[in-house]
Amino acid sequence: MMRKLLAVMSIAVVAQVFATQALAQETKRVPALREQVYSQLARAQELADNGDVSGGIAALKTVESKISSMNSYERAMLWNFYGYMHYGEDRIDQAISYFAKVVQEDPIPEALKQNTLFSLAQLSLGQGDYAQTLSYLDQWQQLMGDEQATKADVLRAQALYQKGDFAAALAPIQRAIGKAEAAGGAGEENWYVLQRAIHFELEQTVEVAKVLEKMIKHFNKPEYWIQLAGVYGQLERDQEQLAMLEAAYQQGFLTKGQDLQTLVQSYFFAGIPYKAGQVMEYALKEEKLPADLRNLKMLAQSWIAARETEKAVDALERAAKLSDDGELDAQRAQVLLNAEQYEAAIIAAQLALDKGKLEKPGTMYLVIGMAELEQENYNPALQAFAKAKAFDDARKAAMQWERYATAEQQQAERIKQLQSS
Repeated sequence: MMRKLLAVMSIAVVAQVFATQALAQETKRVPALREQVYSQLARAQELADNGDVSGGIAALKTVESKISSMNSYERAMLWNFYGYMHYGEDRIDQAISYFAKVVQEDPIPEALKQNTLFSLAQLSLGQGDYAQTLSYLDQWQQLMGDEQATKADVLRAQALYQKGDFAAALAPIQRAIGKAEAAGGAGEENWYVLQRAIHFELEQTVEVAKVLEKMIKHFNKPEYWIQLAGVYGQLERDQEQLAMLEAAYQQGFLTKGQDLQTLVQSYFFAGIPYKAGQVMEYALKEEKLPADLRNLKMLAQSWIAARETEKAVDALERAAKLSDDGELDAQRAQVLLNAEQYEAAIIAAQLALDKGKLEKPGTMYLVIGMAELEQENYNPALQAFAKAKAFDDARKAAMQWERYATAEQQQAERIKQLQSS
């Protein structure tokens, strides 16, 4: 879009140049533009501007029939009007062909040649002819010198980048940005976008981060915060990644589920599980993330780590409904046991056993036994420990708990006998 706008502006300036005779009087003697020629060309443009492009081109052809009597300036005007009309109809190749004929005429006003060369560079870039773009830029700079060097640097960098010559593209865009920043301001946003892309292609990740830091400072767009967080992650600068994501979240910039998930994981691995749970809950509630097994497990792990028992149990129960094995119910049983919710722990452990496919089924019998023991239900506890001994993963612990439960049962019986005597 910007390329086309620049091209149109350049062409419009040239059209205005033609409307005055003053520009014909330059250092290099340029022939005058005769009124009768200009009036015919202006009539052709009027037809085109009113929607009759074919009529405008037909009018130009009438002018062209008298080309033998036209001077270089008048011919250049004719080719320019042809180019302008073809450009308006999006026939870019034809437009380029005619604009190229403009700069081949000599002598013509310097302003006309300068504007046309730059338009040719822009149009060639849009057509993917990067070598021709650079050629036109070189011709343009020979006329301009250092004047408007930034304008040329940006276009040159774009052409070199599109050509795949990333190393060569870096210097001109850095010059353009450096000049703007040295003046106390900033370059245009698309300049930084290009600079970032070049550093990315050159695998200069640290430099990508530096450019994004500037983009946040100057333009403060949500995507730049998120991109910078991602780059910090690639650089293993985890604290900075978390800080960037947290700031983006607080500003309402994290709207995609994937970005919220990254924040959750960053909080969790940074040892801030409560915030991880909060963000995951928000993402699920707002349907930014699906309430699938993976996300519910992450939610449960966050609440477990944060010692939020009720929230952890709820998340585990929701996740377990989506699982075809008993592992999540087993985990819920452990959480409930630790929270001294013994009856609920027994129910969850039995559900895990019923569901099956447990990595360590003996552990669930241990949970049942410990929960029964805490309630002084000695016989059910001993029965559970006896079952646990059948599994290699639980045998040693089961035997220890069995001895302890037996001793507790005997002690309870002695006390009961003493109280009844």
